[in-house]
Amino acid sequence: MSELKTPYELIGGATKVGELVDRFYDLMALEEQFADLRAMHAQDLSMAREKLTLFLIGWMGGPDLFSAKYGHPMLRAKHLPFKIGLKERNQWLACMYRAMEDCGVQGEFATKLEQALFNTADWMRNQPN
Repeated sequence: MSELKTPYELIGGATKVGELVDRFYDLMALEEQFADLRAMHAQDLSMAREKLTLFLIGWMGGPDLFSAKYGHPMLRAKHLPFKIGLKERNQWLACMYRAMEDCGVQGEFATKLEQALFNTADWMRNQPN
């Protein structure tokens, strides 16, 4: 009998989530196609890196480190000051999907994770297009 694993366990735990987030922000900072996404962030990305790492760890079924440190994520409310339409959602997803690919996240797990990320990113939209 095999034990069901959380996405957090399947991806490889906190180290792999941190690697994914670092690659995501590196791509966002370096690739011209993600310039609009980068412009929405502070010059120093260290806090964004930490918060996304802690959030994704809990979101994927690992320990709820984000809430322990920062309180409830209130994800949508905290993003309301930013214009998030289809373009911004798609840039975020393209950057994250590429980071996943670069970090070796593949197969059925990658497909399921991409769908879950799409659902969350689409829910974050606060502009009609």
